[in-house]
Amino acid sequence: MTKYPILLVHGMGFRDRKHLCYWGRVARALEEHGERVYFGGQDSNGSVENNARQLEAALRNALADSGAEKVNIFAHSKGGLEARLLISGMGYANRVASLSTFSTPHNGSKTVDRLMMLAPQWLIRAACAPVDLWFRLLGDKSPDTYSAICAFRTADAQRFNQAYPDCSGVYTQSFGFVMKNARSDMLMALPWLVVRRFEGDNDGLLAPRAVSFGVFRGVFSGTGRRGVSHCDETDTRRRRMCGTPPKAPHEISDITQFYLSVAQELAQMGF
Repeated sequence: MTKYPILLVHGMGFRDRKHLCYWGRVARALEEHGERVYFGGQDSNGSVENNARQLEAALRNALADSGAEKVNIFAHSKGGLEARLLISGMGYANRVASLSTFSTPHNGSKTVDRLMMLAPQWLIRAACAPVDLWFRLLGDKSPDTYSAICAFRTADAQRFNQAYPDCSGVYTQSFGFVMKNARSDMLMALPWLVVRRFEGDNDGLLAPRAVSFGVFRGVFSGTGRRGVSHCDETDTRRRRMCGTPPKAPHEISDITQFYLSVAQELAQMGF
C-alpha cells in the first residue's frame, strides 16, 4: 500500500462517473489492495489550463478527505499535461509525491501536426463547436475541443515543456505502450494505421517518442500477439486483454495488474 493516496486523472473524450468510470476495473483493483483512490473529475474536452484548475479542487479534496500531506498522481493521456501544469505552474509541487503518466503527449504528436494541416484552422474550430455542445450536455463546464487537440501538436508541446519543466521534488515517471498490429484492438485499428504511417509503432494514438518524460520506464505491450492500445490502458473493455501470462518484464495480460505493480513500486520507494 502506498504511503499517499492515489489521484487518478483521466484523459480526453470521457470523464469519471460513479457507474461508468473512465478507468474501468482499475480503481476497484487498487482499492481492493488497500489503496485510497480519488478521481480528477475534470472536463472531458476542456483545455489543459481549465482542467488544471479543476484538478486543483480534486487535489484539495483528496488531501482533506484522506488527511494525507501529499498524493500520488496516475494520469492518462492529456491528463498528464494537466497534472504537470498543476504541479509546475500552480504551486502544488509540495503536495504531490509522485506523478506517473501513461501515454501522455509530452513531446507532441507528429501525426496531429499533419492532420491539422489538412484544413484551415477556422474550419477545424467550426467542426469542434458541435463537439463542445455535446460535452457540455454531458456535464463539461468549459469544453474547448479545439484547444484540447492543439495540446497534442509538437510545437505546443515544446512550448509547454519549456514553461513547465519537471519539478525536482516530485518523482516523475512515464510509460509508453504499443499495439502489435491493427488486430490488437479493432476500435483503434484505423488510427493505428494512420499514426504508424507517420511515426511507426504506437498505441493507436501516440508513439513512444511522444510520451517520454521524467524517468521513462519503457514501452509495454501485450502477451502473445496482443498489443496494448490507448483504450486498453484504461480498461475500456473491463476484462483481461489476454489469457496468456506475461513472460517478460514489459508484457501485460491484464491492465489492472500493471497498475497494481506501479503502485507497489511506489510504495517500496516510500511514496
